[in-house]
Amino acid sequence: MVAAIEEFVGYVTGPEPGTRMYTAWQRRDDPTRFVHLFTFLDEEAHKVHGSSGALRQFERVYQPLLIDGPVVFTDYELVASNAKPT
Repeated sequence: MVAAIEEFVGYVTGPEPGTRMYTAWQRRDDPTRFVHLFTFLDEEAHKVHGSSGALRQFERVYQPLLIDGPVVFTDYELVASNAKPT
């Protein structure tokens, strides 16, 4: 699974300039659990990401491994950050 995540994030880095940040975290005490954090320049960039063939390929890898049901997406609004704007 880690290799598939690394491959997908590597893809996002190239042809998706509107994906400002994509970071995947693996839980230390349960390596079967991951959190993916991503931000987009705008709604169009979000649509480009969501319609990519690379995303479909990534889904084909992870979906058979899901044991707690489907992936859950939660939207957040940024409150504060020490990240430098790009």
